[in-house]
Amino acid sequence: MFIGEVVGNVWGQYKHPSLDNKRLLLVRPIDPLTETPTGEAVMAVEGGVGAGPGSIVLVVDEGGAARSILKDDKAPVRTIICGIVDSICLNGKEKKYE
Repeated sequence: MFIGEVVGNVWGQYKHPSLDNKRLLLVRPIDPLTETPTGEAVMAVEGGVGAGPGSIVLVVDEGGAARSILKDDKAPVRTIICGIVDSICLNGKEKKYE
């Protein structure tokens, strides 16, 4: 799992049937307190939480958990957005997101 910022949308003419009606987004891992990038952007399935560009999100990066969230054992998915972050409390410091 990691905290990231949604930085863009992904479009494709063809998708696997298990991804019908699912949005694909680009998510860049960030340090949750400073919001500085900590890695390269990855593609993630929007898991039904309403995330979009600019959202700070919780991302699961493990196939079994991602398929469980989608309730589809055969979905070709590894990375899924499973929540929108409202605030973080880490080492006694708190950060709230708008």
